[in-house]
Amino acid sequence: MTIGFEIIARDGAARAGRLITAHGVIETPVFMPIGTAATVKAMTPDGVAATGARLILGNTYHLMLRPGAERVAALGGLHKFMNWPHAILTDSGGFQVMSLAGLRTISEKGVAFRSHIDGSKHVLTPERSIGIQRLLGSDITMAFDECTPFPSERAAVEASMELSMRWAERSRRAFVARDGHGIFGIVQGGVHADLREKSAKTLMAIGFDGYAVGGLAIGEGQATTFAMTEATVPFLPEDRPRYLMGVGKPADLVGAVKRGIDMFDCVLPTRSGRTAQAFTRHGTLNLRNARHADDPAPLDADCRCPACAGFSRAYLHHLVKAGEILAAMLLTTHNLTYYADLMAKMREAIMAGTLAEFEAPP
Repeated sequence: MTIGFEIIARDGAARAGRLITAHGVIETPVFMPIGTAATVKAMTPDGVAATGARLILGNTYHLMLRPGAERVAALGGLHKFMNWPHAILTDSGGFQVMSLAGLRTISEKGVAFRSHIDGSKHVLTPERSIGIQRLLGSDITMAFDECTPFPSERAAVEASMELSMRWAERSRRAFVARDGHGIFGIVQGGVHADLREKSAKTLMAIGFDGYAVGGLAIGEGQATTFAMTEATVPFLPEDRPRYLMGVGKPADLVGAVKRGIDMFDCVLPTRSGRTAQAFTRHGTLNLRNARHADDPAPLDADCRCPACAGFSRAYLHHLVKAGEILAAMLLTTHNLTYYADLMAKMREAIMAGTLAEFEAPP
């Protein structure tokens, strides 16, 4: 088999399931912490696992440039290299390459670009992207695609989507099937429902182990993100996992799960942890604010994380103001725990048939 996926409960469009990979079983809906450069920033692998995460995201573009996919493979693969025994999904690098305005040239073959690190020249094709992800040992490989900028004219969006579909077919052919490893296709089409339908149907005809909804959460707004998700999900297979890329805030996660999405990733909880923001069940806190300076309460009295179990808001405020690294470590741990617990509570609600009453956090 490649990767397995089983649905164990439904509540409306929402599903609770299990994703079965070479490095373990992941309960869905699931949020993936971002480990772009073979590390979740400000976290140890054991610390990430303690939040409840069993699937993280790495990135082809960054790892091919530094330290190099061949080097990682020679050192035993990404799991061993970063001491992470659980599952890894790798983004194809397409989004990062497309963001290199002025440093890349797109053709039918792929993308020629200059490294943002040292200006060196590289070419990333569907075949090379899939090959890099195999060298890394990814449990879940992503097809190489072009993430169309927003906003763009419809003609440009359609041409971009069609190119991504041709690259998807080449990505699928380049993927080497093996037990516990799979490849996901990525639906594109901008904010045009008919283009997303066409993209989804094309990917279905090619055949993938899972399907991602890409090209959203790039400035179009939550209402449009949800509308495009609703326009896409009906054309994806019921028995395969669905992944909404780059999402998002807690309210985004709740809304997307209610619309049938199983998987998510976003830099928000880790980036916020490094910029003094904490997500709680009662809203977001900015630990830079002076109002926390004398507050003996934890960030969230109902949270199980080390930051809440052992430290006060006053202490965290002090760490932030003093510029101490421990502030980023504790706040990132808290935020990832919060996200993991939010997903767990949604799984429980789906199992109980009460997701419709589940309220998005403030």
